[in-house]
Amino acid sequence: MNLEFSETDLEFRKEVREFLATRLPDDIRERFQRGLLIAKADQNRWHRILNEKGWMAPSWPEEHGGTGWSLTQRYIWAREAAFAGAPPPTPFGVNMIGPILIAYGSDEQKAHYLPRILSGKDWWCQGYSEPDAGSDLASLQTRAVRKGKFFIVNGCKIWTTGAHEADMMFCLVRSNARVKKKQRGISLLLIDMLSTGIEVRPIVGLDQEHTLNEVSLNDVKVPSGNVVGEKDKGWTYAKVLLEHERVFIARVAHSQALVQRLYAIAGRERSGGAPLLSDPDFRRKLTALEVDLKALEYTELRYLALQMSDDSNAQHASLLKLEGSRIQQGLRALLVEALGTAAMPMEADAKKASSDYLTMGPDYMHGILSQHFYGRSASIAGGTSEVQKNVIARQLMDS
Repeated sequence: MNLEFSETDLEFRKEVREFLATRLPDDIRERFQRGLLIAKADQNRWHRILNEKGWMAPSWPEEHGGTGWSLTQRYIWAREAAFAGAPPPTPFGVNMIGPILIAYGSDEQKAHYLPRILSGKDWWCQGYSEPDAGSDLASLQTRAVRKGKFFIVNGCKIWTTGAHEADMMFCLVRSNARVKKKQRGISLLLIDMLSTGIEVRPIVGLDQEHTLNEVSLNDVKVPSGNVVGEKDKGWTYAKVLLEHERVFIARVAHSQALVQRLYAIAGRERSGGAPLLSDPDFRRKLTALEVDLKALEYTELRYLALQMSDDSNAQHASLLKLEGSRIQQGLRALLVEALGTAAMPMEADAKKASSDYLTMGPDYMHGILSQHFYGRSASIAGGTSEVQKNVIARQLMDS
């Protein structure tokens, strides 16, 4: 695999850097770099800028609004965006349900939903986990019963990120309870979040922010045309969608930007009268994570290359997610360690009006503790680390 940039690639990198320097709004950059949540209006503002440029969906085929970028160009964009402090688009539309609709959706679904994803008109959330079906997702109990031209859906979804702001949900439901194997009889439905019978209740996380929710569905009517692919075959599509989610969670470029931030902070913080970077124990932990991150970067490149040749599988995505989440958590723990007691103040937006956090430490401390707390979820989201190990083991045994 040749990683040398061609003249064309270098010109593309120059274009990317100029675009990020001139079009990424300073207020959005500043909030993201400080680890604060990006409001929906601001996220949509950045979304529209990317869409106008034609850069909203790098991994989509050109005929559906994708960029047509090469592997190297996608690699360049991901890293330049991360180092420039550009927030990634909300993943549920562009990175998750979009590719599933492209691969398995009907012509009507593609024509209706894909342009709305690109424009930001529709925000999506993911209805997968349930109170009694998390790591064992195939045990889900949310039911969808066919009645005429509709499915009637009843059940509960939990840890539903962004459901309080979403326009649509892609939702796994049990559409056939008579099958013996629990993975069968599951369908993937597209549900309008304004439907009668949907109730969204907030879950406040360790970071003191509201991004998670519990969603109740009580006799919700969903048009039969909102089934993705074939009825009762949703588990097949769910596995592919989870593969996209796991690759997103790995966030290799974001971790590389975290390393850069760690070097800057550890170069300014002191330990025993010297810069923290000169502390051998701290440097050892940072170097070990850097080595693992470099290995993960090459794994990501191999995955992208295999994906472009239609030869990737769940093992690669699980490996990326497993190691990516571990490395993210390790880097965030080192950021907290580097700041010591200065990392303790929280900067949740709900408390900012009455907070004196601005006087309590250096500017670069802000957002580090809340990101550290929220980052604990990375080893659970998209399937726990134990699940990823099982997926990898099964693939190895089958190979």
